Amino acid sequence: MDQTNFLKDVQTLYDFISSGKDEINKLYNYLETKQYNKLEIIDKFEKELGLNPSDELKLALITRLINLRDDSLVQVLKQQNYDEDEIVTLQEKAFCFSKNYWLKIHTQRVEFIKKENLLTPFYQAIFEGVYDVGVAMTQWQSSWTQRIINGVNKELLEKFDGDDQKVIEYLEQNDLFDKGHDGLIADRCYSMLVPSKDGYKSAAYITAFKKEVTQVIDALETFVDRLINLEDDVYNQKWEYIGYLQALIVAFSEDKVDSLVDKWAKVDFAWMKITTPIQIGHPLEYYEDHFRKAVALEWDIRLSNPNFEKNNQRVEKIKTMFHALYNTLDTEKKFFDIYDFSLKSLDKVQLYLGRPALFFGAEFNGLFSAQVVPNDEIVSQKEGKKIFAFSDEILQGQRAKPFLKLSKEIFGDQFLKKERTFLFQEEKKWHQVYDITTIGHEFGHILWCDDETETVMNKHGSFKNIEEFKATTGGLVSFFMDTQNDEKELEEFVISDTIKRAVSLIAWMEVDEVLPYYCEGLIHLSGLFETQVLSWDQGNSKLTITTNEQTIEALKQWYIQTYSQLALTYLNKKDANCFLDQYVIKKGKYFTSTNETVAHFIQYYFQRYQQIGQELDPTDSKENYQA
Repeated sequence: MDQTNFLKDVQTLYDFISSGKDEINKLYNYLETKQYNKLEIIDKFEKELGLNPSDELKLALITRLINLRDDSLVQVLKQQNYDEDEIVTLQEKAFCFSKNYWLKIHTQRVEFIKKENLLTPFYQAIFEGVYDVGVAMTQWQSSWTQRIINGVNKELLEKFDGDDQKVIEYLEQNDLFDKGHDGLIADRCYSMLVPSKDGYKSAAYITAFKKEVTQVIDALETFVDRLINLEDDVYNQKWEYIGYLQALIVAFSEDKVDSLVDKWAKVDFAWMKITTPIQIGHPLEYYEDHFRKAVALEWDIRLSNPNFEKNNQRVEKIKTMFHALYNTLDTEKKFFDIYDFSLKSLDKVQLYLGRPALFFGAEFNGLFSAQVVPNDEIVSQKEGKKIFAFSDEILQGQRAKPFLKLSKEIFGDQFLKKERTFLFQEEKKWHQVYDITTIGHEFGHILWCDDETETVMNKHGSFKNIEEFKATTGGLVSFFMDTQNDEKELEEFVISDTIKRAVSLIAWMEVDEVLPYYCEGLIHLSGLFETQVLSWDQGNSKLTITTNEQTIEALKQWYIQTYSQLALTYLNKKDANCFLDQYVIKKGKYFTSTNETVAHFIQYYFQRYQQIGQELDPTDSKENYQA
């Protein structure tokens, strides 16, 4: 089969996945239009959890099933006075229900490929192999969450009275982080803590989860055996895939803790050589574990959109901004090595735009809207990075979500009508804004860093809590500093998107694994309020949005100045708290803004989110915007 026919098959599969997602998304519409008889799966979900039916619960369960996030469900359970232990138990039941629901869908996708004889025997075997490994990864996920997130991490917090900084210090003093390249403390771990006579010791995943990891290794070995007897006659990357899978087997089999980072770097090196539209994702991210950054159990296939026209516009605009700011900030070229490191990483980026085709394990707790990987900067220095962006998936999801009372109360009709018109009627421009904000965000991660930046800046565990703001703001500042003006017409939509996102991130206040995004939102809010784009009337609990020429210019300057300050923090490798503490403060268990007005707004919004966050707004309808 030649590449042209192969890509036609990819398109057929892509369309099948897209239409299937449309069907799944109809659950939202059935709830909005009160067609309860079509919500059998949600009725079953309610019974599985043993919960009393309500529209708020139904919306939370649909969100858990479709968007794979359970923060809405947690709020509904809190409203119903379930305690923390009961909520953890129900979260696990919800995970299992969602997992089983999606495993059936993934089975149908693999069967569709075989039934329609799509792709080639080699790539059919790729899908089958990824599915089988994914089932094993998913079986492991529950014990990973139970023992790391709900086990050791909660024990450590109790041991140090909820003081995150003391937990980090304890782990460092007792040599409980994995060692990375050159014997330095790594920025992530492929191990977990297990009890020892002196407290804890680190154990590789194969040691701590022997049964589960052995099943994953067995599935990977079977996967390799399948591919050995087949040929990739389209892209000629048979041995790249096999080399990658064999590297995974070696990494999962490694039981020496201080050899893990090196073995997983070899996985990343092998993975970077695969450049086909069928990309396998492995354990890469580490947001869930706030303390040791134990790598989560990701496993998936990302399918590239055959119609995506690759262009270098975004990276070129990012590079122009990066070059200009660097020359302003480092006139003596003291940090040229860091600048050069970042620039070379930018030059080697592979960009893939598409959607997840199969996903497993930790991804049943939430998918990413985009991703830049690998995190290992030694690999990135030599091979670059891959950026994945799932704009089709995100647009489809945003259009499906119901209108909520909370949005109307906070943002008001005028703002929402303009946003909804843009969402439903300006698809091309929507994708352009996504390119600026989301793909710009992923490129923004690469800037101002070298191979030791995260480790040095993360002494108190706060690096990720500024890194997400750095990434988003890199994309925004590139847009604001752009002298070409070829995207100027998108300015109001980029700013509206930033406002909407910053406010909506408040809902994640109590969700530990997305704390970096929540902190990012707090920093954005500081700028939006300081420049009077947003203002808050405490007495009347009213948010006013002012986007005129004066406030927009002030906001642009705030972003450029704040980003410049943040870039210097990175170049000097200062502790992340040096920047974060200007905007964010921890009060009790949760973070809020150092600005009193912003803090009051955050408190009000979160309280209303808890009260009405799952209530539908019947005063507006999608039919008002759809052509």
